[in-house]
This record gives sequence, C-alpha cells and structure tokens, in this order.
Amino acid sequence: MYHKIVITSGEPAGIGPNICLDLPTLNNTELYVIADPDLITDRARLLSSDLNLQVHKNMDALSDFYHADKLNIIPLALNTPCQAGILDPDNSPYVLKMLDLAHELCLQKKVNAMVTGPVQKSIINQAGFNFTGHTKYLADKTGSTPVMMLATQRLRVALATTHLPLKDISVAITRESLREVLIILDDFLKQQAGIKNPKILVCGLNPHAGEDGNLGDEEINTIAPVIEKLKQQGMNLLGPLPADTLFTEKYLNDADAVLAMYHDQGLPVLKYSGFGKAVNITLGLPFVRTSVDHGTALDLAGTGKASNSSLIEAIKMAIEYCDQ
Repeated sequence: MYHKIVITSGEPAGIGPNICLDLPTLNNTELYVIADPDLITDRARLLSSDLNLQVHKNMDALSDFYHADKLNIIPLALNTPCQAGILDPDNSPYVLKMLDLAHELCLQKKVNAMVTGPVQKSIINQAGFNFTGHTKYLADKTGSTPVMMLATQRLRVALATTHLPLKDISVAITRESLREVLIILDDFLKQQAGIKNPKILVCGLNPHAGEDGNLGDEEINTIAPVIEKLKQQGMNLLGPLPADTLFTEKYLNDADAVLAMYHDQGLPVLKYSGFGKAVNITLGLPFVRTSVDHGTALDLAGTGKASNSSLIEAIKMAIEYCDQ
C-alpha cells in the first residue's frame, strides 16, 4: 500500500522541530511535517544541519510536488518568533492549529494517518485553552470515545483513564466507561493489530486488586462484573489482577495487551522497558493517530542531543496499522 503521513511538529520551543529534521526515506510513503518553515530553518541552522525544504501550499495536490530527498513542509505561521527552550503562551494557538489542520487532512482522506510531536500542556492552558492532551482534544473534535495506549514491540498498555488527578480516578471508572474502553481495545487489537482472539489482562485499581474488599471495593463492584459480562460475550479477558504482579513474564508471555486503570499504574513499566522505542496510539478515532512517547524536553531543544527514535517508531507503527 501507498501511505501519506502528516506529522505535527509540536511545541515550537521544544525538541519537536529538532526530531523532524532528519526523517527516514520509506518505501511507498510520503511524510509531511506541519511547521513554520522559518522555525524549521532556524532550528536547522542552530544545529548546523543541512536542510532542503519543499513547501506545500496546495493541500489537494500534495503528491504532485513531493520530493523524497527534501523535508516536505505544510506551512503554518508561528504567532510570534520562537527561541529554543523558552516557552511562549502566544504560540499555543499555533500548536492547536497544527492539530486542527492534521485532523482535517485525515478526515478528508488527503493523508492516511497522523503522527504527533510532543506538546507542553501547561503552556497551552496558561494561554487560556482547556487542554488535557492530544487524546481528548482529537476525540472531542471527532465526537469519539478515546482510549490511550502505549506500545512497544513486546508490550501494549492501554488506559482506562488518562490525565486525571489520583483523587478523581475511582469516580471516573464506571461500569459503562470500563466496558466501552475494553470493547474499543478489543476491536483495535482485532482490526488494526490483526489478532484473531486477543488476550487482555486487566489491572485492579487498588493494591493487591483490593484484597477481597479489604483495600477497596472497586474491583468487586465495578471491574470484576464488567470483565465477567464481557467474557460471557466472548472476549478473552483475565483480571482484575494486582498491578505489581501482572507485569511479570508469567502473565505477559501470552498476553496481547494490558488495561491499566490510570496513567502512572501502567506507563512507568512500559517506558522502563522501551523508552525511546515506545509509541503512543489513540484508539477509537476515525483515523490512525500515533505519537512519540516523550515530552518537549526543553533543555535539549537546539542542542543536537535529542533522539528521533520514538518519532520513527511512531511513523512505522502508523504505517503498519494503516495496512490492516
């Protein structure tokens, strides 16, 4: 298959522009970066990087002017000049406009998938926008129910909740929400990952999965009933399991994915096992969206020390899921 992938370059003061400078040449694939051409040029100069740009202003004829030996840019102007490593809330609208443009290109099927660079949530909120991350932002735009999943070659971890304070997590996990997340995860594994009967391990919320109600009753009242009902409908689920033992070879050897109840329950394990090679994937959208597994790394912006390994993995995974 032939692929067109749009890449958002992320927070302009971070390493997003850096990691877009040296993209791979992939067979049957066109890569387009949304960015301010002047920003990309300035960052390349700062890094003493050779740069040849091909700027695309006609969204209806991207392939007609694609050059595999150049960095293909879809231009979007910064609101204000940017200095590497220094955040400016005035450029937050620029970051959101990148996502809006990539979203439209995907919906209009002018590209096959979106790969997103890292953003700085705090500065976007400081600018007055209610922004909790790519996952919810894109889901709200498409009217979808989002599920956040990070994946390496050996491990997939999806989340029942995403960027919530710990005090809000228990209330946020209902039978209805958990059922929907598990169905979306199961469908993704079957349709995009090509797994006929995926086995999903489900974490408990509390230490020791509640220890029969002595350490919390969410497992008894919410998680276990949902698992049992979905198992009766044919899903291959195991849980609720204590998170401190679930992430061991005994359980992971024959599992296709893990559903963690909250962000810092599952992602530290995944990032420890594959940081820099992990990919963030949003399930439930009407198009494929993957992302890097790291933040803006402001201290590395403009230093030449930032690796684009996660971006390359995100591109390759987007292509893989487009092929299913």
